[in-house]
Amino acid sequence: MLLLIQGGTVHDAVHREPYQADVLVRDGKIERIEKDIHCEDAQVFDAHGLQVYPGFVEAHGHSGLDGYGIGYEGQDYNEMGDILSPQLRAIDAIQPMDQALREAREAGVTCMCIGPGSANVLGGTFAAIKPWGVRVENMLVKAEVAMKCAFGENPKRCYRDKGNSCRMSTAAKLREMLFKAREYDRQLRAAGDDESKLPKFDMKLHALLPVVRGEMPLKAHAHQADDLFTALRIAREFGVKITLEHCTEGHLVAQELAAEHVPMAVGPTLGHASKFELRTRSGTTPVVLCRAGCQVSIITDSPVIPQKYLPLCAGLAVQAGMDPFEALKAITINPARHIGVEARVGSLEPGKDADLVVTDGSPFEISTRVRAVFIDGRRVQD
Repeated sequence: MLLLIQGGTVHDAVHREPYQADVLVRDGKIERIEKDIHCEDAQVFDAHGLQVYPGFVEAHGHSGLDGYGIGYEGQDYNEMGDILSPQLRAIDAIQPMDQALREAREAGVTCMCIGPGSANVLGGTFAAIKPWGVRVENMLVKAEVAMKCAFGENPKRCYRDKGNSCRMSTAAKLREMLFKAREYDRQLRAAGDDESKLPKFDMKLHALLPVVRGEMPLKAHAHQADDLFTALRIAREFGVKITLEHCTEGHLVAQELAAEHVPMAVGPTLGHASKFELRTRSGTTPVVLCRAGCQVSIITDSPVIPQKYLPLCAGLAVQAGMDPFEALKAITINPARHIGVEARVGSLEPGKDADLVVTDGSPFEISTRVRAVFIDGRRVQD
């Protein structure tokens, strides 16, 4: 299938300055981005006078797990009976036809990383999907992106009467699981092909093998500065990869965080400070972290903020002082890198998936209308 998006102003999330060009799509992939492409067999979308962006990418949310309009009794994003649940996988609970996914794609969000909430010290794996389809296997960009872990208020509150009433307990439980997983991995490697020497199968420890082997990062929910540093400390102790999620107090310790060189998903910053950990929240957090040299992704933490407002959240960061090009990267290529799918999405470049958003103005402005959304070269708005 050939598609030619013709004459638009291209914001590719690679070059700072936009430029006028055509985008040729073949079989769901971007083939060329050049001026005056002629292709007689292509379906043409006239983008003259319009703006062409990469599909927006969200690095952290729960849409499709915290179902639209079903309330707490229908939620599938937290297992409330087991504080250590690394064996859970988001792909087993995502509702592809959730209205929140439709609203997100119609607003130009074409890739999202969604998974368990933060009730548990270990909550299971996130998945990266494209919000278009009826079966999750056909929507996947990456089935297991990261292992969710959580610090601070949420696991304390949810398990206060079940043996986890302080931050020390949370850290100790995570350490214990990582110690056990590392030993489980050692026993597996030592056994080799000798089945008689294999350790007894443990589903939880097995799920943590990609983490202790450095194949999958921990995705660490942390708002307060002390929790951010606890997450980093534990990751360094065990030599595992990590990304920081929320980073509400990141603006207070930006230089310390910048020296760590880990990806940061910042937000949600729109709305009321609904709990103690959010009392210092600020719209300047992504601005300060970006200026310090951090890799910043702006997130909605949907449904805290509806995912369709991801571009608006970037616009609010611009209003707070963020460079507009950096704000664009914070909802495109940076989150793609954050979740390890930058080879496919996050920028407009030949060879990447043809996920594009065509607008009549800046997506950071609330008056801007989305004129077309393409996922894998197919127009997907209802």
